[in-house]
Amino acid sequence: MDTHYNSNINWTLEEALFHDGTSDFCRVSPEGENTYTFVLRTLSEKVDRAVISINDEDFEMESAEVDGIFEYFELTFEAEDELLRYYFKIESEGRTIYYDKLGVNYNVPEGSRFELTPGFDVPEWAKGAVMYQVYVDRFYSGDRLNDVQDNEYSYIGEHVKKISDWYKLPDARDVFNFYGGDLQGVIDKMDYFQKLGVEVIYFNPIFVSPSNHKYDTQDYDHVDPHIGKILRDGGMNLADGDMNNRNAGRYIMRTTHRENLTASNRLFAKLVREAHKRNIKVIIDGVFNHCGSFNKWLDKEGFYHLNGSYKPGAYGNKDSSYDSFFKFFDDNHTVYEGWWGFDTLPKLNYEESQKLCDYIMKIGAKWVSEPYNVDGWRLDVAADLGHSEEFNHKFWRRFRRVVKKANPNAIILAEHYGSPKSWLMGDQWDTVMNYDAFMEPVTWFLTGVDKHSDNYNPDLKGNARVFFESMRYNMLNFQTNSMLCAMNQLSNHDHSRFLTRTNSMVGRTATVGPEAASLGINKHIMKEAVVMQMTLPGAPTLYYGDEAGLCGWTDPDNRRTYPWGREDLDLLEFHRDVIAIHKQNKVFRTGAYIPLYENKDVISYGRFSRDSKAAIIINNSGDRIEVKIPVWRLGVEDGINMKRILLCDKEQYNIGAVDKSVTGGEISVTIGPFGAAIYISK
Repeated sequence: MDTHYNSNINWTLEEALFHDGTSDFCRVSPEGENTYTFVLRTLSEKVDRAVISINDEDFEMESAEVDGIFEYFELTFEAEDELLRYYFKIESEGRTIYYDKLGVNYNVPEGSRFELTPGFDVPEWAKGAVMYQVYVDRFYSGDRLNDVQDNEYSYIGEHVKKISDWYKLPDARDVFNFYGGDLQGVIDKMDYFQKLGVEVIYFNPIFVSPSNHKYDTQDYDHVDPHIGKILRDGGMNLADGDMNNRNAGRYIMRTTHRENLTASNRLFAKLVREAHKRNIKVIIDGVFNHCGSFNKWLDKEGFYHLNGSYKPGAYGNKDSSYDSFFKFFDDNHTVYEGWWGFDTLPKLNYEESQKLCDYIMKIGAKWVSEPYNVDGWRLDVAADLGHSEEFNHKFWRRFRRVVKKANPNAIILAEHYGSPKSWLMGDQWDTVMNYDAFMEPVTWFLTGVDKHSDNYNPDLKGNARVFFESMRYNMLNFQTNSMLCAMNQLSNHDHSRFLTRTNSMVGRTATVGPEAASLGINKHIMKEAVVMQMTLPGAPTLYYGDEAGLCGWTDPDNRRTYPWGREDLDLLEFHRDVIAIHKQNKVFRTGAYIPLYENKDVISYGRFSRDSKAAIIINNSGDRIEVKIPVWRLGVEDGINMKRILLCDKEQYNIGAVDKSVTGGEISVTIGPFGAAIYISK
């Protein structure tokens, strides 16, 4: 069927203008590594002059191509090492239009210019990669011999407990409870990951630690034998009422004996090899802002020196070689700085210890190198590290150099709330967990509650304008390559399960009980969210069990065990289908993003490249809707048939291809209640 540009339709130049940092619009030229060709899309035959202003110097662009609806202007620019800040100036029919990262405006842009750091690359494999977060203790048990035992040791004034019922819901105070998930269990489920379509496994901390969450590291050099391998076992558990861990002989042997530590590291290396055989990458959690009070450098519990092969810790010992690792406030070295005041989380004192800095740099390089070959780090509370912003940036610049030298293809991904811009300039982090430009706006639009289920705001539920504006402004803080690999999660270990949020209720397990997390949930809203997760810019990251229908309030209820044998098979199959759609269409990994339509409860956006165009429509209302989507803005012309490759709503689910013709630059779409649709044109 012939295609054509319908000149009788009143398309505007403002609607046609487009540029971003994706490869169709910002090409690295073969002339040199830092030579870029900038491309501006305009409306055909409507532009008299196009200028790109780079660092406040204007450069004339040339018309390079007319392609039906659009005309493309280009400029090739040889960059120095400095940051490029740029915008476009378009002259048309006697008026001047400016175009920057916020879109069209009529004044010279200031705070919203496009930005590009020459030479800043992120691992190509991470762009749009399907990630899967594993909280090890709650995923699957493959080795019962390494289980934490009742009374094995004490932690925060309680004896630890082995939970024998895998399906028991977490207690309101859960940090002492262990269900027995381990690394062998992850190895045993590699085929599951592969069938689901997982491309990256991200692990919550795996190093030696007394808690089930392991964000209180005891030994950065070794995997915890309780999730690894225990070859040397023995010693006594604590007696009832005894809280002195110097008497916890079994725990001391398990976590300090070299055979156990070496065997656990070997098992983890095996896990990475098994993942790599399936083309699955592995990312591990680095908790470098603080450690734990059990840490061998502090040894507050006083048991490391009992082993005989460790240097004395700094707690109560100013002569310890680790004295500078912590900030002590008393002469006896028993009062120290804790992160947020928690004495179980001693803050590491980098500014006063070059030795500590050097040690952590070695850790950063160690795990991305042979024999472990991990594919990257997720950095916990990364902006909190150090005691000043200046030092923080200095530390992460060095960390990047060290890690990238050891493994140039490793990703550095940070936990961060708020603007990450100053860390994403090419010399520190590659990207972040994407709260602001994914989790938050998606959650508010679809459910009306925040990511903790602590607040409900009916004005934000279904508010398409707020959704798009929130996305637009928060995406300002990312250069394009960081945006394409940002970790897009619906749920994780710090926030309520998204399926629970679909009930639009406020609550926590300590106040309303864990059973309430499953009341009034709407699985169709969950499916809408999954479609958005797999089609918006970034790396879609599943939190274990979301795909199987797990509910849960925020921490610790969000850390329920994976429901093996009790999965929601409909939801699981849906995830497999939409993951497959994501992986089969490169446009969802690296394509440009553009909003297309907004109304109460209804949004549509596009992902597009010169080779492929996709329109996604979300109906978050309880009614059937009919909308017209302006797909001409994706470059889809009249006479083209777009294929509907997914339709789901309260009434039906279909992934068979159905043609939809484009008329007047639009497609007419009908979607039932709480539905989503994806249309593709290639």
